[in-house]
Amino acid sequence: MRNLRNVRRSLLSSPDGLLLTAAAWDVGSDSIICAYGPTKHDSLIQLKRWKPSHRPTGSNSAELEHITSWDAPCPLPDLDCDMVLDLKYFSHSSTICIVLRGGDIVVVRENPQYGEEKIEIVGSVDAGISAAAWSPDEELLAICTIADTFLFMTRDFESVMDVNFTSDDLKASKHVSVGWGKAETQFKGKGAKALRDPTMPEKVDEGLLSRHDDRHCTISWRGDGAYVAVNSLQASSRRVIRVYTREGVLDSVSEPVDGLESSLSWRPTGNILAGIQRQDSQIDVIFFERNGLRHGQFGLRLSKEEMESWGSKAVLKWNVDSSVLAVCFKDRVQLWTMGNYHYYLKQEIDLPLREANDEPELFVWHPEHALRFTTGSDGNLQQFDNIFHIAASAPSPPNDYGIVAVIDGKNLKLTPLRIANVPPPMALQELTMTSSVVDVAILNPNQASIGAKIAILVNRNISLYFWNLQEKPVQSPQLVSLQRTHGHEDSKPFKRGLINQQIVWGGDECLLVLQSCANGTTILTYRVQDENISFMSSTTDRPLLQTIVTSIAGMTSNPYLFAADGQVFHDSALRSPKAVANSLPKEPLAMFPKSTCKIEIVDLFNPDLDPASSGNHIIPFGLSSNGSLFAHERCLAKDCTSFLLTPAHLVFTTTQHLLKFVHLATVSELEVPPDTPEVDERCRSIERGARLVTVIPSISALILQMPRGNLETIYPRALVVAAIRRDIDEKRYKKAFLACRNHRVDMNILYDYAPLDFIVNVSLFVDQVRKVEYIDLFLSQLREEDVSKTMYKETLQARSISTNPAQREDSPRFGVESDTSKVNSICNAILEVLKTRASTNLQNIISAHVCKHPPDLEAGLLVVAELQKNYPDKAEKAVEHICFLADVNKLYDNALGLYDLELALLVAQQSQKDPREYLPFLQNLQELPLLRRHYTIDDYLGRHTKALGHLYNLSVFEEFKSYVVKHTLYEAALQLSRYEEDEFEGIMGLYADYLFRESRYKESGIAYEYLNNYASAYEAYRLAHLWEESLSAATMVPLERSALESLARTLAGSLVELKDYHSAATVHLDYLKDVESAARIFCQGYFFTDATRILGLHQRSDLLEPVVDAGLAEGMASMTELLAECKAQINAQVPRIRELRIKKVEEPLAFYDGDVNGGADIPDNVSLAATDASTTGGSLFTRYTNRTGTVGTNATRRTSKNRRREERKRARGKKGSVYEEEYLVNSIGRLIDRVNAVGDEVGRLIVGLMRRGMRERAKAVEGAMIEVVRLCKENVGEVFQSEEKAQAVTDDVKSRAEDTERPTGGDGVLWDSIEETQARREAPVVKEFEKLSLVGN
Repeated sequence: MRNLRNVRRSLLSSPDGLLLTAAAWDVGSDSIICAYGPTKHDSLIQLKRWKPSHRPTGSNSAELEHITSWDAPCPLPDLDCDMVLDLKYFSHSSTICIVLRGGDIVVVRENPQYGEEKIEIVGSVDAGISAAAWSPDEELLAICTIADTFLFMTRDFESVMDVNFTSDDLKASKHVSVGWGKAETQFKGKGAKALRDPTMPEKVDEGLLSRHDDRHCTISWRGDGAYVAVNSLQASSRRVIRVYTREGVLDSVSEPVDGLESSLSWRPTGNILAGIQRQDSQIDVIFFERNGLRHGQFGLRLSKEEMESWGSKAVLKWNVDSSVLAVCFKDRVQLWTMGNYHYYLKQEIDLPLREANDEPELFVWHPEHALRFTTGSDGNLQQFDNIFHIAASAPSPPNDYGIVAVIDGKNLKLTPLRIANVPPPMALQELTMTSSVVDVAILNPNQASIGAKIAILVNRNISLYFWNLQEKPVQSPQLVSLQRTHGHEDSKPFKRGLINQQIVWGGDECLLVLQSCANGTTILTYRVQDENISFMSSTTDRPLLQTIVTSIAGMTSNPYLFAADGQVFHDSALRSPKAVANSLPKEPLAMFPKSTCKIEIVDLFNPDLDPASSGNHIIPFGLSSNGSLFAHERCLAKDCTSFLLTPAHLVFTTTQHLLKFVHLATVSELEVPPDTPEVDERCRSIERGARLVTVIPSISALILQMPRGNLETIYPRALVVAAIRRDIDEKRYKKAFLACRNHRVDMNILYDYAPLDFIVNVSLFVDQVRKVEYIDLFLSQLREEDVSKTMYKETLQARSISTNPAQREDSPRFGVESDTSKVNSICNAILEVLKTRASTNLQNIISAHVCKHPPDLEAGLLVVAELQKNYPDKAEKAVEHICFLADVNKLYDNALGLYDLELALLVAQQSQKDPREYLPFLQNLQELPLLRRHYTIDDYLGRHTKALGHLYNLSVFEEFKSYVVKHTLYEAALQLSRYEEDEFEGIMGLYADYLFRESRYKESGIAYEYLNNYASAYEAYRLAHLWEESLSAATMVPLERSALESLARTLAGSLVELKDYHSAATVHLDYLKDVESAARIFCQGYFFTDATRILGLHQRSDLLEPVVDAGLAEGMASMTELLAECKAQINAQVPRIRELRIKKVEEPLAFYDGDVNGGADIPDNVSLAATDASTTGGSLFTRYTNRTGTVGTNATRRTSKNRRREERKRARGKKGSVYEEEYLVNSIGRLIDRVNAVGDEVGRLIVGLMRRGMRERAKAVEGAMIEVVRLCKENVGEVFQSEEKAQAVTDDVKSRAEDTERPTGGDGVLWDSIEETQARREAPVVKEFEKLSLVGN
């Protein structure tokens, strides 16, 4: 679908009397080395350098830099003069090599060193040279002599190979054709003629010579320099193409071809060799494989008259990237490209015929720039720069028909891709012009026009066509006007160097034509009005212009000019009816690199903004030849292969085979999406090598062309969702719904994008969608997820606060209240609208009930039941629909739950149930009394609470109690029997026994005590360790003294085990009257004050020393030991945590591989060995911290056995493992909790020691406690990280975890460990320890 557009042309007029004979490119300075002479009248050869300028002057002769000249008489007597066969420039050594037909090989040094000559004949072939060519790597020179010998010479011009062309060479290849692609090999059915051998052609070529054969020899190298082909005459009877290896070994020869001429060009990619075959009625470009077999062809479309005149000679030249084949004739050059196995004639450049010369035009491709070439004609040398350009209509809705024009010589192929996606090389319509098409411009229909306008530029004319695309079927475009371009009124525009380059629309009634002439570039302005084209003005500009573009999305269509030096100008005066000279603005709008090959401009002008700032919203985008995409001077991407603009997006493809969308905004706000097609709607994968053709925003379509030439239409999610959002904003719910349906977009977006708008406009939604099946489809896809924040998250950065309250973040999500179910809110709103439309939307009403979360099956069945009573004919259809939406078994149960046996029967008939099962069951239910029937149904459905209510109403208490016990319905039974005391107490007794059996002793004891069953109550309380309640109930039995004391001892012992020393001491004191035991237990709990008090109360001061003092000593010893252990733990673990964290930062790979001990062998860490990392393609560090990509899959770590083993390792936190840091941090946290817990005990211990005169011991305990508390406070911030750092790490962990799936097995355990380690953990608070001033610390 791409055309060749000429964007730059430079013209050199040769000095008078000099004949241009050869040219070569100097890629270092991007200049052209020109060779003038020798001629019949002058044997002088002159070398000159021409560097084309962006500001060409009239004659350009001043731009020629003389290099050298010398006299070169021809040594061969049969030649009138010598001839330059090959001219090569070596940039790195500033050396020129010239191969002459007379046999001399001349080297010219621009900057000769000491002892070197400027001009030197480095070699000579006595027999003369017929052809010569340097290899692509410039290391070998292949020479074919007039004596039919073939030579290889090195860069130092030493011969390394010399072979003769003999007839035996023809035996090198044994050609066997199997008829690939031939009509004879195609199956034609049973009615076909008797099959013949497809490998035997109908006519065997003998290699007859063409009558136009020039008897020349041609050499062509393959692009990699590994092979070279020679096209020469064999015994003056036939042409043979010989293929030699780089070492000079004959590889193959071509099969005989009648009419084969001397032209030969090996495609640089290496797959085919191109040659010319002349037949009686046509000229074909034929292709050979390296083995010499034919491989396709295409015709040059010449008439017999043209074949005899300017088509009598033809030369082929492939460009450097094999994309264009140049066919050079006497007075013109044709540029051909291939797509979908069809060859298109993209450009035909007419040149003046070289006087007194029957040879084709001089033509040289640039060795680096694929679409740059130079060509020579009579007295002139021209340089052309082309680009691949897609001639398509602007993607501006709603008239974006996606019209694409493909140039193919005189034919113009037109296809509106929105209407008919016709694959190339076919087209919906074809127009045939009088001469080859140069360029084409398409103007979309507007409000005043129902058809598109197509302006076609040929060599001398402009043709205007009108195409009515609304007519069905679409007819061919109609010619409405034909105008000769300005400057082509006479018959000799070549003398002025005048050619047409481009044509663009400058508005609805303005056409702009870019011309190139000897004095620079000229812009012609034409008015298009009333189906006529009239010339308005011409503008001459000094700079060499490259392209004219217009804004694709804006309020105006002002033209913009792109100069060859990279400057972009905005010139609205081009549409003026007066001629203007040198009218370019002084200040450019933007400056792009000189290598920029394509620009497009978008106008983001917003009438609501300040008009004075509108210039800041004109953004030019440019793509350079190296793939850099620019917006003004900002580089957006460096791997771009093609791009397009829509009114809302910048769309481009990358070398990574991704398609990206950028929301249009100011240059600084343009946001290029990352390479994440799986999570970002602005990025998606495409086929390798695909290029953009056009975009049709009105149908959300994007057309791509694959490398082989076929088209592919896709509907990118970014365009589709953007269109859906736009339709929702404009309340076009049906269009948005159909887009969701056609493109498989989740229909929840219809509500989620603007919740309040949808709820308010539910009636409008139902009216627009209308179809019952469409509303059902919408209801069936509802779910609670907010897709506008997940899969269809808005990527457009809002530049202002939205005025639509339905789109504000603080608006309620689900209608009336934010905590209401979204699905239920929508269903209820639709049900409210459908209340008055039951006759037409009955099916939707049922669907709305069933689609709720959870499904309201009963409400749906009630609708069916109502129909069954009033409209029996509709009931069956309704029940079929509800059975389709929901599980029929659940519907059957819900129908039974409504106690409607007829409805249950209707539902059962729609199910797969066996009538022998449900019919007897329903019949039995029908025969039962009403309450018994309800009980049976509820019991069958498992609704035991309701069944219990029916059973209670039947007044069968024994059955009632059995049912309560069977189904554990004690609470419901208590509620039912609350007004019947006897029944209530009976149920309470059963409940108490049940609670006792279930070890719910406290509740059981309360129930027993409610029933005055104190004997059972005190036992239940005892088991619940409720000593006060147990002893109270025991005294109410009443128990004997011995039994009561036994109970008290039992309770006291269990309380000591539970470390409830205060309660245990109280039991000993109050119920056992054991003062000494009570005091000892008080001391065990550090309640020394209470112990001293009761000893004084009972006048047992004799026990102070053996009980209290001994308890103080024992308590001090245990507490001192505990505090010492805490201090030692802090001093050991905190430095280790610090060391691990430093190691993790400095050597993360070693840390996560488990080597945190500097290479020490740690057997317990084998589960984290490097073998796992190697199989996943990344280290554990990248897998569990950076989370780049999917976590590796290693089956040996995903088993439950490995998971349990990993969990045990994590729990141990062994030194050297990756779990050590987590274990140490948790250990410090537990230590701080323990220190906080013993603070009160330490305080009571210190007071007790001081009261008993043990000040030094109190001082030691207090000092140890103060030291531990200090250490905890000093290290808690470091261990648990600071607030800011912890929050930052937590946010980072959360953001990365959202994009990565948690692994399973042992990897999952490590994942959890790292998540907890890196995530923020709230630091524990270290309680202040209140010192006792009397101690003196």
